[in-house]
Amino acid sequence: MLDARIFKFKGAKPALIRLLLLTLLQALIIVVQGRYSSIMLTDLWKGHSLSLVPIPMGIFLIAFVLRQVLTVAKNYALAPFADQTTGELQQDLVKKYTEVGPSLIAKLGTGKAVSLAVEGIDQVHDYLSLVLVKLFDMSVIPWVILAYLAYLRWESALFLFFIYPVIVLFMVILGYAAQSKADREYDRFNRLSNHFIDTLRGLTTLKQLGLGKKYAHNIFDVSEDYRKATLSTLKIAILSTFALDFFTTLSIAVIAVFLGMDLLNGTLPLLPAMTILILAPDYFLPIRNFANDYHATLNGKNSLADIMDILALPEPDDQLVYQQKSPEWTQTDTLRLKNVSFTYPDAEKPALQHISLDLQGYQRVGLVGTSGSGKSTLLNLLGGFLIGQGAIEINQQSVPHLAQHDWQQDLQVLPQEPYLFHDTLRHNLAFYAPTVNDDDIMAVVEQVGLAAWFKTLPAGLDTVIGEGALQTSGGQAQRIGLARIMLDRKRRVVLLDEPTAHLDIETEMRLKETMLPIFDQRLVVFATHRLHWLAQMDWIIVMRDGMIVEQGTLSELLQQDGYFNELRAAMRGEEEHA
Repeated sequence: MLDARIFKFKGAKPALIRLLLLTLLQALIIVVQGRYSSIMLTDLWKGHSLSLVPIPMGIFLIAFVLRQVLTVAKNYALAPFADQTTGELQQDLVKKYTEVGPSLIAKLGTGKAVSLAVEGIDQVHDYLSLVLVKLFDMSVIPWVILAYLAYLRWESALFLFFIYPVIVLFMVILGYAAQSKADREYDRFNRLSNHFIDTLRGLTTLKQLGLGKKYAHNIFDVSEDYRKATLSTLKIAILSTFALDFFTTLSIAVIAVFLGMDLLNGTLPLLPAMTILILAPDYFLPIRNFANDYHATLNGKNSLADIMDILALPEPDDQLVYQQKSPEWTQTDTLRLKNVSFTYPDAEKPALQHISLDLQGYQRVGLVGTSGSGKSTLLNLLGGFLIGQGAIEINQQSVPHLAQHDWQQDLQVLPQEPYLFHDTLRHNLAFYAPTVNDDDIMAVVEQVGLAAWFKTLPAGLDTVIGEGALQTSGGQAQRIGLARIMLDRKRRVVLLDEPTAHLDIETEMRLKETMLPIFDQRLVVFATHRLHWLAQMDWIIVMRDGMIVEQGTLSELLQQDGYFNELRAAMRGEEEHA
């Protein structure tokens, strides 16, 4: 139930020591509460004067209040540790996503990656807040009570001592069954998250193809499976709670029967019998609370295990092998890949096979191929986001991979859908050049054709855009991505992954006029499936099934009777259809 890695978190030991001391103090107060409530009831039963009752009643009330205060104090003692730990976990997780790159997101699935970073962190917080308090309660309070009961009557204490592991054993058996169910439910939840994200991404395409209603049934079926799995898990959770309540109640009843017989026989005074009977439920209460919260913390435990496994993944090493000879990419700089391959985790075949290419200076390199041919994977590998196998050289210097600090400092990336941060327009535009002034920003806003849109913004450059704020169209997002590149002339290696794929042809042609000047004095690698871009490329690389099948200038490829001409014919048909 408890992940041992919790104890390695910063601040864990001081928080646990405070929790231990508070729990020990609460256990002693529980004994005092039970003792004086027994004295009060015994005195009333014996017909003592009411003037004697207020003293034990007052002590009982004080103990009762202190017990509740300590319950709150234990939660507060643990809250800073839970807040700090989950905050650091979230930061480390997002940082890990950034460092490991697209390969990790591809393996997890976008839905699960997002769920872990948001909902998963909240579940871990609940797990840390609940499980440690309940675990310390179960580890301390019953044994303090048992020690006192042994002092009063060892036979009753001995019975309680031996019945405790029987109940624990039964709960372990049911707990494993519940955990197995919860693990399967957790996996289904992750699949549902990924399925939901994929559905949102493809919603436009499904609607265009007239498959929206048909696919809605698929979403319903997946959701229904998840509902059934959740209810199946709840059945076991409810059964285990019922079984625990039944066995603990039965155990207390057995104790009560023997105490009653001893009272009738005159072998046991009323006060110790009453004390044992009152403290017996408190003896079982910690394990009952632990069992009740066990099911509530299973998702948190699973989320913590997933997060810790991700954080334990190895990061790219040797990131400082390449030392850049000049502050920026120049006309004489070179990049060479020879027999480079890459395979995604758990994939049956490589995504890239025996990739060999030479890039030099300020080139415009086009990547063409059908969907799944490896264009995006190659771009991610060139960006250092994926690490493959093979020989790589930058300026004749051999490097183990392209996740080199100096190389990535030269990069700018423009994907199909540029990410807009939930931040001001100013900060979104100045992503690559945070020190740029507002005059330069406004000049670029004019250049990329955002001036008319900018005039409609309520707060100008201080307008918050992105998710949860002012939304932008696809064309506006692309122009913001272009503005980011234009505002930083120091980075001279640009990777573009079909940035105009989701735009209509008229918007794309207008955007093209803005993009072409950006390509000057830069190394540009442009993945596209639009024919009109190829005429602007100095070199074209044709990909198929993860391999480079042809490469050369446009005129050279047109003269060959090869795969490029087949692909070009198919691409022309798509453009005419569009």
